[in-house]
Amino acid sequence: MTEEKNVTEHTVREALRAVVDPELHLDIVTLGLLRSVELDKTPVEVKMLLTTPFCPYGPWLVQQVKETAEKTVGGDVKVQVLPEQWTPEMMEDPTLLGFF
Repeated sequence: MTEEKNVTEHTVREALRAVVDPELHLDIVTLGLLRSVELDKTPVEVKMLLTTPFCPYGPWLVQQVKETAEKTVGGDVKVQVLPEQWTPEMMEDPTLLGFF
């Protein structure tokens, strides 16, 4: 559960823009890796993807998401990595990777 401060999904998403994929040099929101923020759950639940199933930075990214979200909501956060396959089309702007 969140503390007394007024935390919204938008607030958490914006805070998570600080978590940058070290290989692609873009944040997880821009990359479309952040799938949902569920503030109504205890603990708060963040669902995300990794760019590849065996991403070498996966554990580090998950830890960064957890720490950043916990600072933002003022409490515990559970991070769930979804099995869904990420594609560049999920990005806010797929042209940022130069594939399109």
